[in-house]
Amino acid sequence: MSLVIRLARTGKKGERKFRVVVKEKRSKRDGGYVDLLGWFEKSKDFKNRKIDMEKYNYWVSKGAKPSSTVQQIVK
Repeated sequence: MSLVIRLARTGKKGERKFRVVVKEKRSKRDGGYVDLLGWFEKSKDFKNRKIDMEKYNYWVSKGAKPSSTVQQIVK
């Protein structure tokens, strides 16, 4: 089972809100997930976010690969 850290869309139609989740690579974007790491609202400066970095670092150490978008949000 290969795990990936990526965004899952949530909220009302037209809103740009996402959950940062750990899930299996082959699963659907908005399907079930293994662990919830935080949330993110899309904006130009990535300021509307809350991510548990302790959990993030734990999953990266276990082999989960973050998507390119998640890498930009975290740094």
